[in-house]
Amino acid sequence: MNLNRLPLLSTAALAFALSGCATNGDPRDPLEPMNRGIYRFNDSVDKAVLKPVAQGYKAVLPSPVRTGVTNFFSNIDDLFVAANNLLQFKLNAAASDVGRIIANTTFGIAGIFDVASGWGMEKHNEDFGQTLGYWGVGDGPFLMLPLLGPSNVRDSAGLLLYYKLDPVVHLHHIPLRNSLVALRFVNRRANLLDAEKVLDEAALDPYTFLRDAYIQQRRNLIYDGSPPRDNSAYEDEAPVTKKTEAVSPPTVTEAPVPVPTTTVSQGKAEEKIDATPPLAPATETPSNDLLAVLAQLFRGGNATAWQE
Repeated sequence: MNLNRLPLLSTAALAFALSGCATNGDPRDPLEPMNRGIYRFNDSVDKAVLKPVAQGYKAVLPSPVRTGVTNFFSNIDDLFVAANNLLQFKLNAAASDVGRIIANTTFGIAGIFDVASGWGMEKHNEDFGQTLGYWGVGDGPFLMLPLLGPSNVRDSAGLLLYYKLDPVVHLHHIPLRNSLVALRFVNRRANLLDAEKVLDEAALDPYTFLRDAYIQQRRNLIYDGSPPRDNSAYEDEAPVTKKTEAVSPPTVTEAPVPVPTTTVSQGKAEEKIDATPPLAPATETPSNDLLAVLAQLFRGGNATAWQE
């Protein structure tokens, strides 16, 4: 099998996208019927093959070994992180990435041990899709790639570039190359075994949840955690019309009524007022870190988010 052609199957969705298959649903996802079909295919393959293999991998290998595998591939991806920071003129971050590579490759024994983080060299998350976004390239339609999961037109182009430059894919020793590619994929899937439970329980429609999580996380990454207001999310809301003759009265919120409690002190009843308002029940929502993990389900390419 020629692994240089591995992304071609996944990016076939992009070619099909240009055929004009569109719906009137979410404007960010005009190819939703096709994407849902690919999502069901991914889910079926995962349940039949990938998840059982990942579960066996996790059961056989102890946690320190799996952490070492994750660190090894993360160290390779730091090459791309450094290059993308440089392309985005984040020179300090790029210099730190180069320092991480040197430290982890030497003192960390080929990256198996992440000594750089302990020395204050932060792990960054940059890829070619983010670099294209930094230079003004739009997302394009949302795409669900076969086996690789959520993406879009811009990130798919970045993913192709990643595979073209990936040193693991271009190893000349075929058995070693295939073993490393399989190990990287299975290790990434094993890292998601705990987080996938949230995807199953988070919403009635896991596809919509996964899509929205991916779009949100990629936007946050491109803007380094401070994205501008996205007005597209409010396009479907009814416009506000100014009316002077029919103004609704302001809503009055009543203060919580103090609850009297009775205590006994020195044989005499005393009334004590508890003015603390009752606490509203907390609403549980997935954290941004968890959304990032869920959004990367089945995703190949950038491994920097997988050890967070």
